Amino acid sequence: MAKATWNGAVLAESDQTVEVEGNQYFPAEAVRREYLKPSSHQTVCPWKGTASYYDVEVNGRRNANAAWYYPQPKAAASQIKDRIAFWKGVEVVK
Repeated sequence: MAKATWNGAVLAESDQTVEVEGNQYFPAEAVRREYLKPSSHQTVCPWKGTASYYDVEVNGRRNANAAWYYPQPKAAASQIKDRIAFWKGVEVVK
C-alpha cells in the first residue's frame, strides 16, 4: 500500500500505484481532491508528454506544483493515464 502525506494530511493511499522513474502514480480516485488546487504550470517530457500540475494545500499551507499528471500521455506512458504523482516534500511511502 502506497501513501502520500504532506503537512499532516494523507493526500492519497492505494495498493494500485504504478511506478515510473521512481515515482508512484496513484489512481485518480485514490487521491483526496480537496487538497488539490489547479495550477497553470506545465512541463514537457519527451516520452511521457505534457504534464499538468496541482498545488497541494493543507491547513492553509500551499505547496506549489507538488502534484502532477499527464492528461494525454504518449503511448509509451499510457499506464499513467488518469494517475497523479507527488514531489516537492510530499512523503510517498510504499
